[in-house]
Amino acid sequence: MAKGDYRVDLSSLEQVIKELNGVLKSLSGADSDAKYKTNLPPGALGSDSGGFIFQEAEGLTKAHSVMKTHIEEVVQHLNDVTDKFGKKTSKAHGAYQDQDADVVKSMRG
Repeated sequence: MAKGDYRVDLSSLEQVIKELNGVLKSLSGADSDAKYKTNLPPGALGSDSGGFIFQEAEGLTKAHSVMKTHIEEVVQHLNDVTDKFGKKTSKAHGAYQDQDADVVKSMRG
């Protein structure tokens, strides 16, 4: 190998793609779970009673709503980043594979 040349381990790229697909599969239900399985109905943490206002319940419900939205955004971001990285890795793998095939073809004449 000449100075400055480098080699790409295609099997390592394949492993990265496989593992990223596994992460995506694991996350596949997380987005819907974050949206639909973390619901907190009004009054679940307490309610006003006998003319008394339960201010803490309202604050907790609002805090839950804020955190729920944040979790949904984080899960969506993880899905997007993982998918994007997987697609780019797959594209790079294909390009290196094509380049290897071209080199082999040119060597065979």
